[in-house]
Amino acid sequence: MSQPETPRAVVHRNVALLATCQALFMSMQVMNIATSPLVAHSLLGEDKSLATLPLFIMQAGIMSGSIPASLLMGWIGRRAGFSLGAVLGILGGAVATAAIYVQSFEILCAASFLIGTSAAFALYYRFAAADSADAGFRAKAISLVLAGGVAAGLLGPETAKRAVDLLAPVQFAGVYVMMSVFAFMMLLLVQGLRIPMLTAAEKAEGGRPLFQIMRQPTYFVALMSSMFGYGVMTLVMTATPLAMLSCGFGYGASTTVIQAHVIAMFLPSFFTGALINRFGPLKIIALGALIQVGCAAVNLAGIDFMNFFIANALLGLGWNFTYIGGSTLLTSTYRPAERAKAQAGHDFMVYMTTASAAGLAGVLQANAGWDIINMAAIPMMALILVAVSWLALRNRAIARTERAATAAAE
Repeated sequence: MSQPETPRAVVHRNVALLATCQALFMSMQVMNIATSPLVAHSLLGEDKSLATLPLFIMQAGIMSGSIPASLLMGWIGRRAGFSLGAVLGILGGAVATAAIYVQSFEILCAASFLIGTSAAFALYYRFAAADSADAGFRAKAISLVLAGGVAAGLLGPETAKRAVDLLAPVQFAGVYVMMSVFAFMMLLLVQGLRIPMLTAAEKAEGGRPLFQIMRQPTYFVALMSSMFGYGVMTLVMTATPLAMLSCGFGYGASTTVIQAHVIAMFLPSFFTGALINRFGPLKIIALGALIQVGCAAVNLAGIDFMNFFIANALLGLGWNFTYIGGSTLLTSTYRPAERAKAQAGHDFMVYMTTASAAGLAGVLQANAGWDIINMAAIPMMALILVAVSWLALRNRAIARTERAATAAAE
């Protein structure tokens, strides 16, 4: 027997707590993305092509942790799982600080894996908000939690700027100290969550096999949207600080661009859920893909500061629509007993893509150049548009068939 519906006041409290945790978590991500390639760049020798390797390893940590994190939370609950993730974040920041002090690229990579594993838990904040929400509020719950990232667009870069020399003369160490502080704050906040665990009957039921769930056309399109939308965002965003460095821009300029990018990622979340409820997730996903094509076009048009600034803002907006649209679409493809495996399969594929994108970013920037990185985004967005169009046409055909059958029966 399933549990009764969660009271709306509890749902709103969960969303508020998760949105605050999202703000802190994304601040950590922004600080790491803006800082890690530059720290790695300073620790490497003449060959700088591995400057984004720590970010690749972070993404690998997310990828490898996504399935265990989801399945573990299916058994021990969201609060306990998010607490464990926060502890890993505290450790990751501490190890990265130590890496800078001992000037070890290898230890920085180890810290990046811890930070990534911590993120594997935190990236389920959006689904945790949907777990206790009714069908009509799920899109808004997901988007409102992600809206917490708006604060990260201000808090993350500003904290990084102020903390970069906090432990002077050791540059950048203070940034990672602050990441540990933010993770500790997340640990405190998640103790207030009240999200129902699966009942014993739901755990015993198990639901359909994962591959059967993933073979659904709707699941496939949701996955395509999240996977390529996030992959393009990671590829371009990860390479941006290095591209700006090669164009003569300093740390302050690149963090300002990343700041604009992060605000554009999350500010639309205040209304993305409402747009999805009004127009449907497929139209919002398609719009997001077109916006990301626009990002590539602006980057290809020039290398002035405003090209980087506007393109990264478009990149963030396009990600918002493709990722929230894909996540919302996904919630329609599984039953409560199946949510852990369905969400795990989705996020594993998404973060396998982002890990590959983060790893390729430095290599492509060093060996192929900024234009190639941006041109690579266009075919991936084309795949999203084809997938969305196919599903929309399929759904219309099914609806026509059902209407005809109903009319014939009458």
